[in-house]
Amino acid sequence: MDWARESAAWPHAAHSQFHTVNGPRGPQHWHVQHLPGPASGAPLVLLVHGTGASTHSFRALMPLLAACAEVLAVDLPGHGFSGPPAAQDWSLAGFAAQLQALLQALQCRPALAVGHSAGAAVLVQAALHHGLQVPALVAINGAFLPFGGLAAPLLSPLARLLYAVPGVPGLFSQRAAEPAVVRRLIEGTGSTLDAEGLALYGRLMQDPGHTRAALAMMAHWELQPLARALPQLQVPLLLLAGANDRAVPPAQARRVMQLCPQARLQVLPGLGHLAHEEAPAAVAQHLLAAAGELQIA
Repeated sequence: MDWARESAAWPHAAHSQFHTVNGPRGPQHWHVQHLPGPASGAPLVLLVHGTGASTHSFRALMPLLAACAEVLAVDLPGHGFSGPPAAQDWSLAGFAAQLQALLQALQCRPALAVGHSAGAAVLVQAALHHGLQVPALVAINGAFLPFGGLAAPLLSPLARLLYAVPGVPGLFSQRAAEPAVVRRLIEGTGSTLDAEGLALYGRLMQDPGHTRAALAMMAHWELQPLARALPQLQVPLLLLAGANDRAVPPAQARRVMQLCPQARLQVLPGLGHLAHEEAPAAVAQHLLAAAGELQIA
């Protein structure tokens, strides 16, 4: 994504920062957005988006949280305005290690870490294996488990094929120039977004580099090891599950709760996969309640 072209219309652009961090896989160029909060010393809330999204997905949630907390949102490698991952390491472990390196470089110690979909998997991976220390985690429709069903053995190889074929990301991006295509993709997740939300996803999808990153994540992530490790998680984990989510059905959250003794589940009636964009005030209330229970807000 071209910051010079997009920044004038990008949500919270005034709070954007760019950092290059030498992580375990090599230098990583990051785009982050930092809202300072109401006062010095306010607790820090970290926000990590899912596959194919960017910091824009927290555009309405961030100011609500910033009323009582410092807020840091990141573009994952290859997404939005962050550079591709160092050494082209698209693995879950690679993303988690690079995120932890960023937090260390910025000297950030989150009081609450919130991940949407694949972003939740990054945070749990970081907490389990890469030294992320955080009092609590929240997953908004967290994608922790391999997708089930008869098609499961086909999904990852299909993503690898699409990722490997030259021109496929460009083809997807050309299709995304049609607003109806973007709307159908979003509605396919069980969510309904306003015109601004659809337009922002359209801008992302029209960028071949961003589209390539989304395909690369789907092609290279292996969730079976993370699923096996969930019982070892020692950090409290709040699972917010949209009742209408068609991408990560609530049944997955119930399975995670069975695997992880530290997890508890809150179902969000009437909301889909992008629950935090559909109803940011309701999601903010759950996040602040979780923080209040742990006396971190």
